Amino acid sequence: MPCRPNLPDRAALALVLRRLFIGIVAAIFIAWMPATLHAQNPVADPLAASAYRMAGDATRMRVVIEFDREPSLKWFLLRAPHRLVIDLPATAFGFDAKALDPRGLVTEVRYGNLGDGRSRIILASDGPFAVEKLAVRKNEDGAGHRMMLDLVAASERQFEQAMADLARANGSTIAPDKRDRLITAQRDADRKFTIVLDPGHGGIDGGAEGVRGTAEKDLTLSFCQELHAALEKTGRYRVFMTRTEDVFLRLDERVRIARQHEADLFISVHADSIRYRNIRGATVYTFSEQASDEIARAAVIRENLADSLAGIENPEKSQQVTDILVDLVRRETLGFSVSFARALVDRLDETIEMIKNPHRSGAYRVLRAPDVPSVLVELGYLSNPKDEAQLLDVDWRKRAVGSLIEAIASYAAMVGGARG
Repeated sequence: MPCRPNLPDRAALALVLRRLFIGIVAAIFIAWMPATLHAQNPVADPLAASAYRMAGDATRMRVVIEFDREPSLKWFLLRAPHRLVIDLPATAFGFDAKALDPRGLVTEVRYGNLGDGRSRIILASDGPFAVEKLAVRKNEDGAGHRMMLDLVAASERQFEQAMADLARANGSTIAPDKRDRLITAQRDADRKFTIVLDPGHGGIDGGAEGVRGTAEKDLTLSFCQELHAALEKTGRYRVFMTRTEDVFLRLDERVRIARQHEADLFISVHADSIRYRNIRGATVYTFSEQASDEIARAAVIRENLADSLAGIENPEKSQQVTDILVDLVRRETLGFSVSFARALVDRLDETIEMIKNPHRSGAYRVLRAPDVPSVLVELGYLSNPKDEAQLLDVDWRKRAVGSLIEAIASYAAMVGGARG
């Protein structure tokens, strides 16, 4: 029988050829795929952040960032220092360096690419804050989107609570508006009634000067120290001071400190000066957009100029909060402020001399906290020799401090806040 070569059968040969064909096709597809996907995926181009703007003060800031398209972002909070971190996809930044200069609540702005297709913006602050609003909106002209961010001064407890909420949300994207919780946050049941005393002026801002050379900044500090000690002695209150030494504080910084401590009451202490030397006596002021009279209007102008006299620019002089909720809370707070002012006038009138119509009002910037009942007390007029002498008299100061403590106790009991 003739001998034939040992060749593979047809089925086996067909299987080999099929596998070879599939391998060649796969290699061609893999080599071709990246370029094709890149051409079909315009989102691979980096996001463009073209502009950064911010305005506000130490109590409230608005930040606006412009993007060429809608950004996908996440944010979270960090402490020590207090920071807001915003994570973005790979982003090309075109910010003007001057727009990033520290202002108000924001003490530093940093940004950059992290690699792996991620970028980050970090806003730092010297104290705790709350993210009142963070939203992305399409621009009205249809060109790109903008991120709007509202930050407000808050307490350490509120900041920690916000961090805990974000952790529970497991890094969710834009969080819901928390203004209601920020403004109406319930205090701990066992927390003492909290008072923040604000000695007016300080540092480069000496305030008024008496006919005998008394500096208002020194007088208000020493009086607040005496009041602080007397309040602490009762054991019923937590008491803080905006300053404990001769340093300058911006008006909005004083408000921020009151909010940081979740104050139940804010008392700013001053001693005014006026060109009419015969006018004397103490006055208690509450906030009002319109001054109650000419004396109040002149006093408001003097006190609100404190920042300018110290060389501090305030470009947001007319900044207003238009949020309905904030406005409602402010009205309720004003009601509490007026209640305390009336109680204080009644007590002071029994022990020291008061000006005619001693409860007055004006647009004092230091009384603008929407959620802290606040009054400004003018102890007397340093421009009047008798008032200046009384303001330096130990017995007179003890009577004034005693009246303030009685008014605080009455008000705290009324609002159900005094415990001890």
